[in-house]
Amino acid sequence: MSAQEGAVVQEDAVAAAVVDQDAGALPVAEGGAEVWLERYANSLMGTYGRPQRMLVRGEGCYVWDAEGRRYLDLLGGIATNALGHAHPLLVAAVTAQLTTLGHVSNFFATAPQVALAERLLQVARAPQGSRVFFCNSGAEANEAAFKMARRTGRAKVVAALDGFHGRTMGALALTSKPEYRLPFEPLPGGVEHVPFGDVAALEAAVDADTAAVVLEPVQGEGGVRPAPPGYLAAARDITRRAGALLVLDEVQTGVGRCGAWLAHQLPDLGGADLQPDVVTLAKGLGGGVPIGAVVAFGPAAAALLGPGQHGTTFGGNPVAAAAALATLHAIERDDLLGNVRRVGQRLRAGIEAIDHPLLGPVRGEGLLLAIALTAPVAAQLVAAGLEAGFVTNAVRPDAVRLAPPLILTAAQADGFVAALPALLDAVDPTPTPAPDGDRP
Repeated sequence: MSAQEGAVVQEDAVAAAVVDQDAGALPVAEGGAEVWLERYANSLMGTYGRPQRMLVRGEGCYVWDAEGRRYLDLLGGIATNALGHAHPLLVAAVTAQLTTLGHVSNFFATAPQVALAERLLQVARAPQGSRVFFCNSGAEANEAAFKMARRTGRAKVVAALDGFHGRTMGALALTSKPEYRLPFEPLPGGVEHVPFGDVAALEAAVDADTAAVVLEPVQGEGGVRPAPPGYLAAARDITRRAGALLVLDEVQTGVGRCGAWLAHQLPDLGGADLQPDVVTLAKGLGGGVPIGAVVAFGPAAAALLGPGQHGTTFGGNPVAAAAALATLHAIERDDLLGNVRRVGQRLRAGIEAIDHPLLGPVRGEGLLLAIALTAPVAAQLVAAGLEAGFVTNAVRPDAVRLAPPLILTAAQADGFVAALPALLDAVDPTPTPAPDGDRP
């Protein structure tokens, strides 16, 4: 059998297994995961390194690998699978939309696109005259926000150190991490970075030339660090006095992740009265189906991008919009905002009750949490967790990120807490730090 014929046989085996939902843990092909990981290495660019596992199926908060092992998914596709895996409502919505109208481009409007824009304006508490722009990812949403800032006629943008806004060129200019930036300089200019949470530094940086201030309510890739109380309100006051836009990057923190529709609505972060000029969304919005959005608050911000000044072929695609509508509906119907608050607090309290020399405090809001560690052993802890059946992420050398589906149960959270002491005991406290960030 030729290599090409063998590949066809393997792909047919996968297709047959996917159709057979009674198969349990789905087989990949003869040879198992290693065959596919070798094919991965020979066909995909090496931007992510070797995958940790070959996953073949998901259901609820669990995923299965090619060897039939089950894992509790405490990362949720990096805060993306809001409803977990194979959620019936999401599956039904996408299937129904695909059988009706799959894609039309933005020369035409569709009902899911319009309904989703209206729903986002509601959950964002946006005033009359606000508008939405749809795209496909968080980086694209932040690129659009960057272009909106340029349309003010000013060139300077202020962002925070340790912030992460994406890897496309404009979004990367907003991101401060040198390892991400240096290989691609020169980046779009005019961006100044200030310490996150430092009101005095922000006030000193914002002047009459500043077009926008771009901040995350909780810095995700920065180690899951919430803005200090009062910081976002101060940023709103500073930008308003300077005539600059306040852009909140809620790509990771929005859509219920932190226990409110948008993280800046939480009392400790901003509150109901805080109104930015622009909010960017993606990740959890589509429940795993790619979609991003920019919400412009009020008619002035909404008018910054006019006809022909920005666009995307897939933005507001009816299938992605249907997925997002289903996700928002399920969050509201099933009180997932309440579940995030309850289970998130239970998870935090359970971890903090563990007495272990490697454990530091737990940071974050809702179900976006980081387990701080007293040594740079996050990569080891993640590896030990994976062997024990838990998917987590070394967001920094000394912090493990948890961003599970919003449907995580108390029992599932308790299971991880019960396993954590043994995982910590398996860690060597003096390793070499591993790369951190939003890589697998």
